Amino acid sequence: MASEGKRSYELHEVAEAVDHYAARIIPVHVAIQAKQTILSLPEMEALLSKAGQIALGPCECRQKHGNCDAPVETCLSVGKWAGEEMLAHAGWRIITLSEALGVLRRSHEAGLVHLAYRQRDQEISVICSCCSCCCWFLKALKRFDYHDAIAESAYVATYDPAQCSACGVCVSRCQFGAWTEDGAGSGKGVSFDPARCFGCGLCVGTCPTGAISFVERPKAR
Repeated sequence: MASEGKRSYELHEVAEAVDHYAARIIPVHVAIQAKQTILSLPEMEALLSKAGQIALGPCECRQKHGNCDAPVETCLSVGKWAGEEMLAHAGWRIITLSEALGVLRRSHEAGLVHLAYRQRDQEISVICSCCSCCCWFLKALKRFDYHDAIAESAYVATYDPAQCSACGVCVSRCQFGAWTEDGAGSGKGVSFDPARCFGCGLCVGTCPTGAISFVERPKAR
């Protein structure tokens, strides 16, 4: 009973946070050519190019929890939010659009999910690349299956088993548990649950055989 009460309290905290902030997944569109992975970031580049000013700072989640060795300097503040108030925090500085896109590419390679945050009825203020082992929003989504915490991107992964080499990279890269191995270490293949896919693109960019690709997410009726 005590554990159930704690779970209800934590879920209430998540709901309260969602009332103040909304987070949306920003996908990384990736094309695989020969042996190189070419990153294309059209939505993110468009968003950042309109920001006027961009500031870079450390991720509070990973600074506080330190549950993984992913890069820490991954938070981007945009527009008016990148002004004096944000720069007053330790470790924050103004960067160029090119530098910001480089941060996003490195974050993608490290297996981090891009989340765009905004307060209700306001413009996007912060773009953070984070992980489910440190990020409060991602951790709550996985623990409680609380999908209201994070909005899916406009894309979803699709899977062609015939091209799958059963390498398991998609399983290790996915922060949402959408990919699972068919028998641990069996090499028989993987299973994909599109209902758990939030369209971040981490699996698309590293599938060595091109078995995974992006399609537009069907619109809810």
